[in-house]
Amino acid sequence: MIRVGSIHKRFGDVVAVNDISFDARDGQVTALLGPNGAGKTTTLRILTGVMLPDRGAAVVDGVDTARSPSTARRKVGLLSDQRGLYTRLTTRENIRYFGHLHGQDGDALEARIEDLFALLDMKGIADRRVEGFSLGERLKVALARALVHDPSNVLLDEPTAGLDVMTTRALRGMVRRLREAGKCVIFSSHVMQEVDELCDRVVIVVAGRVAAEATPKALREATGSQSLEEAFVKLVGLGAKETKTA
Repeated sequence: MIRVGSIHKRFGDVVAVNDISFDARDGQVTALLGPNGAGKTTTLRILTGVMLPDRGAAVVDGVDTARSPSTARRKVGLLSDQRGLYTRLTTRENIRYFGHLHGQDGDALEARIEDLFALLDMKGIADRRVEGFSLGERLKVALARALVHDPSNVLLDEPTAGLDVMTTRALRGMVRRLREAGKCVIFSSHVMQEVDELCDRVVIVVAGRVAAEATPKALREATGSQSLEEAFVKLVGLGAKETKTA
């Protein structure tokens, strides 16, 4: 479980995150939504311990990410929008390297890599260099790398951006399996249809603040909207007005 309590982060004169609070529960997919520049990526970086909040706390399975960042990182798997793969390494070498970073080694690590190859249908690219891979193939490598240490919390930042239909469907299936396995999943996306289909709860962030938090159905009903996209547009507009007048 991930608990975010009044985290705040400033970069010079810019307040990127302004007292954001929410919970992401085990066995659920929590959507983190907002327009560009709303503070979503900064929040995810704080959750991984890569960035420290100026105040407030992000707690992952009881571990404060600011006080024990390395311990918190072992509990989190991050699929970022910047895939960051080592193109001169093979798929296997990329995943093995990240396994080593998480303290894994030997037969247990090799067995885990083989399990991920089977789970993500990657055996055909296992020993090919990543350079020249398609977007879908890169996604599989990045996802396997994020899951190699079997984290209890998985953060997915724009995971389906630029993917074809079949790869997108496979990724959505993986998200459902993570939820069924009891993982805590945070899912950031601009595609409202997949958020409505996949996510149990939605947290909408506008200008560094939480503008709304509820189930997709509750957000539609509260705004009198036929779709989550329509509800999102209304709530973003309302959140922006409240921020300006606060």
